[in-house]
Amino acid sequence: MSDLMLVTGATGLVGSHVVEEARRRGRNVRVLVRRSSDTRLLDSWGVEKAYGDLGDTASLPAAVTGVTHIVHCAAKVGDWGPIEGYRDINVRALEVLLKSAETTGVLKRFIHISSLGVYPARDHHGTDESEPVSATGIDGYTLTKVEAEQLVLKHVADHQLPATVLRPGFIYGPRDRTVLPRIIDRLKSKGFAYLGSGQKLMNNTFVGNLVDAIFLALDKPETIGRVYNITDGRLVTKKEFVGSIARLAGLPEPTKHVPLPVARALATLMEGTWRLLRRKEAPLLSGARIKFLGLNLDYSIDRARRELGYEPRVLFEEAITRTMEWFRAEGMI
Repeated sequence: MSDLMLVTGATGLVGSHVVEEARRRGRNVRVLVRRSSDTRLLDSWGVEKAYGDLGDTASLPAAVTGVTHIVHCAAKVGDWGPIEGYRDINVRALEVLLKSAETTGVLKRFIHISSLGVYPARDHHGTDESEPVSATGIDGYTLTKVEAEQLVLKHVADHQLPATVLRPGFIYGPRDRTVLPRIIDRLKSKGFAYLGSGQKLMNNTFVGNLVDAIFLALDKPETIGRVYNITDGRLVTKKEFVGSIARLAGLPEPTKHVPLPVARALATLMEGTWRLLRRKEAPLLSGARIKFLGLNLDYSIDRARRELGYEPRVLFEEAITRTMEWFRAEGMI
């Protein structure tokens, strides 16, 4: 039987790049997609479609039939909203996916895309995988990413699931339709402000570098049961990251700063008010946004270098240039 790779989240930033690279390597690919999704790009690569999604767990057994490799990119993302909504997709649906895949008897590898958000929300300076994850999380997303990791590793221990967990940082690149567009909008409106000095480090992870790590992990059975931090290696400051976006978009670089203690106090106040009013949209300031723009997010990738043979091929300058060229081609800047 020939190998068949299932990619979840295939219409998203990471999943679409995984599919593209898999097809470039001549792998047979199946994608789990909703019938309502725009699949024109996927169709152009000639991949098989299994209709369904993580919110429809009854669709998962058929999706994994005959599948030898799974790259699980799909997740409910965000920094606001009831935890149970995140748990349904990121944990309960994952359990159905794992059990379904294990019963086929043909699964060779499972790559779980987690997040550096599983670590405690504090300044990090070279944190490696020996650091315990945060059992509380700062929002539904980070908490359920911890629970999802623990579920995968439990299946490795109890059911010999051949899984590897990758923890990327802030993922950016062509086809990002979520975070960077929001930053660009804030820059256009001149409403962007740094939280603190802007000199603390991002955990920037170019999607192409993450895809390299995924395929390295797929081909190394000795990485089963292991967890790896993945970043660009050379991390940049918040100021360099946002300033580069502004420059390449032809927009003024932001100069506003909100002192971090003030931002924390405002975030606490706004989160409390938003919960009281049961607002569905996230407040302008939250714990997650403080982390993104105000904390030092430096994580060690030494284990990935040593065990995966991972070495970030695309440095930030080239990566952000490619990304912004895509936004320009899409008419977004």
